[in-house]
Amino acid sequence: MSAIEELARLGSATVYEGARRGQFVNADFVQVTPGSRAAGPARTVRCAQGDNLMVHAAMASLQPGEVLVLTMPEPAPFAVFGGLLATQARARGAAAVLVDASVRDVEELAALGPPTWARWVRIQGAVKETAGELDVEVDVGGATIRPGDIVVLDSDGVAVVEAERVDEVLAAAQAREEKERVKGAKLAGGELSYDLDGLRAKVEGAVS
Repeated sequence: MSAIEELARLGSATVYEGARRGQFVNADFVQVTPGSRAAGPARTVRCAQGDNLMVHAAMASLQPGEVLVLTMPEPAPFAVFGGLLATQARARGAAAVLVDASVRDVEELAALGPPTWARWVRIQGAVKETAGELDVEVDVGGATIRPGDIVVLDSDGVAVVEAERVDEVLAAAQAREEKERVKGAKLAGGELSYDLDGLRAKVEGAVS
């Protein structure tokens, strides 16, 4: 299993904790395909406001396994991604799509992919008039995403791992998973996190 596949398996919350509570998208997003999970290097797009011309342009450079990250100067409920663009992204092998705007054609997206997360579902269309930017640093829900940074997406949310930290974060996330496995076995046997985590002293010491 590759490092990216392993990050996807571990999931956004464990990766976020493994990154020492690193970057995450601090906003509500719709997971168009419930239960889906994905990870991959970011292919970033900054469209002009209310415009999706650059989403079409990004398809020419999108590589298999990448997460297409679609933004505008300000998040707004314009549908910059839908069925026909999803068809292209699927053909290009996109791992996932993160849309800091709206999507539509959600039944098609849910059925056929690629796995998509969107800030809104709205039918209001975008225009195709103004050039924006490709492969630039973007901000999504307070997380800075650079081209090539790893985006991990699942039902819990979206974590972002800086490209240069992948090995470090992966090792820490795996260690956390094992620690939680051991702790979970103890909890299943009747022990309490109140004691295992040293919380009793905090409560009872405070009230004594």
